[in-house]
Amino acid sequence: MKLFHYHFWTDRVEETENFYRKLGFTVAARYAMEKGEVTPYHPPLEWEDFRENALLFRIIEVRRGKVNITFGAGKKPIFDHIGYLVSEEELEHICNRADVMGWKTESGARRTFIFTPYRFKIELQTRKETVNDENISITRMMIKGPNESFKRDLERLFHRNVDEIVLEEGEQIQLQEVLMNGVEGRSKDPNKVIVTGC
Repeated sequence: MKLFHYHFWTDRVEETENFYRKLGFTVAARYAMEKGEVTPYHPPLEWEDFRENALLFRIIEVRRGKVNITFGAGKKPIFDHIGYLVSEEELEHICNRADVMGWKTESGARRTFIFTPYRFKIELQTRKETVNDENISITRMMIKGPNESFKRDLERLFHRNVDEIVLEEGEQIQLQEVLMNGVEGRSKDPNKVIVTGC
């Protein structure tokens, strides 16, 4: 299993897309709510092509190497979930442990979500096409969380040490920093997430 993904809601959707594009990410998809329906605005369309439509983007997906980031329109930046690429066997074992822990799981055709008691979800993804072969990956995430039971519970769920997650105590779950192998420099995205190359 491999940590590969994070998702948040933001009131700075275009600025967030531009930030990650400057880091070498490509836009894989854009979906907006329009007249009650989800409408795609994928590349090669650019913001100049639809800016005047005042669209509410439900999700924008950017990719680079083995990193996949999604974000959608919200009233303020809210960290929603992280994602792991897993095998079918790992998926089954993790979901069984979540069930024993009393955590709700929601399985879909595209992915499975585990709902933790920390106002934070975990996505389990088996589709390898959500990333590509370029040697860029997430090596570590610093997450602010309510207490140490958060990390203990993650280790119980995954049945291993979770060295890729570093926990800092805080009142609510918040993504602080993401270390990415193959990305240069250190910069802060419009949602105050620090992206650091290593």
